[in-house]
Amino acid sequence: MISNKEEFIALYKKFQEGQCTPQEIEQLESYRDEMQLMGDTWENDAEDEQAVRNRVWARLHQNMERPAPQQLPRKYTWLKVAALLLLATSVGVGLVKYNNNKAEQLAAKADLPVKPAAILPGGNKAVLTMADGTTIALTDAKNGKLATEQGMQVSKAKDGVLVYSASGNAATNAEVAINTITTPRGGQYQVELADGTKVWLNAASSLRFPAAFKGKTRSVELTGEGYFEVAKNKSMPFIVKANGTNVEVLGTHFDVSAYGDDKTVTTTLLEGSVRLVKEGRTAMLIPGQQGVSVNGAAAINVQQADVEQTMAWKSGFFLFRNTYIRDIMKQASRWYDIDVEFEQGLQNKEYGGKISRYKDISELLKNLELTGTIHFKVEGRRITVMQ
Repeated sequence: MISNKEEFIALYKKFQEGQCTPQEIEQLESYRDEMQLMGDTWENDAEDEQAVRNRVWARLHQNMERPAPQQLPRKYTWLKVAALLLLATSVGVGLVKYNNNKAEQLAAKADLPVKPAAILPGGNKAVLTMADGTTIALTDAKNGKLATEQGMQVSKAKDGVLVYSASGNAATNAEVAINTITTPRGGQYQVELADGTKVWLNAASSLRFPAAFKGKTRSVELTGEGYFEVAKNKSMPFIVKANGTNVEVLGTHFDVSAYGDDKTVTTTLLEGSVRLVKEGRTAMLIPGQQGVSVNGAAAINVQQADVEQTMAWKSGFFLFRNTYIRDIMKQASRWYDIDVEFEQGLQNKEYGGKISRYKDISELLKNLELTGTIHFKVEGRRITVMQ
């Protein structure tokens, strides 16, 4: 008894070659009433549909052209047709199933929730604006000389580092050329000024400075946040102007945070000494202290600094110690270039922890959610803070 189409096709091939016994011919005849068209799927679903069709029809064509060595009785002429139909129809059903399976897979994929695109961390991004208004996208610029300004060669030493150095053709009588380096949200950059002072700019910050220092002081203007390692020069103090507060130094290491959307200017001293001046009032800092001046007020408050937390951004970390969620998300918005909204009553929740700034934002959000007291909804580059 023939039990499946493979046995039928094999026996029919034997019949074509004239090797069937009378009993086997009877089996072929009797199978006519029991024949079922199987719908087996292909072993390799990834196989190209057109290739399958081409192979099947080539086989059918060969079968139709092969002369039969044994003359078929009239009552058996259906066998050849049946064999071809069995093969062709089973292939057709397979192809239909193949297509249906693919369609079902696509439909299933379409029903899956779309995973939001990862919000990646910031990196070395900045724009340099020359004295004549020319702008240079430092992110895209190649390493090497970029320009010459007031006798100073401006070069990109490596990714993330801009250097001003004497070119040997200093114009001593020329008007001071003011340059500005600006980092966007999601950017940071380092610049070495003409006197050798090194400045690291945090995200959404800018530094306005002369291409070459002249006169009795070395003055720069900061918005946002920057860490300074000032080259020593007792005869020419270094002054950072930030939102109405002046930070005066001879040679030292310190951080100034003066973002426009903050209510304060905070100066943290790591090494040396600095003097803070605001509206006629002054305050001296020693290492480990920070001076805080409130916008719109003349007072300068001196307090002990959490230097590790202040400098975490430069070391590549977020570090929070009983920090309001509004301040955590403000840092995140600058570094990840996102917009943040809060449900009512959540901005004053406090959290603590440490995480790399070089992970995508989902890591930060997941760690905050582990507290069980806060959740986030991410829609593109907009994040809503929820209960």
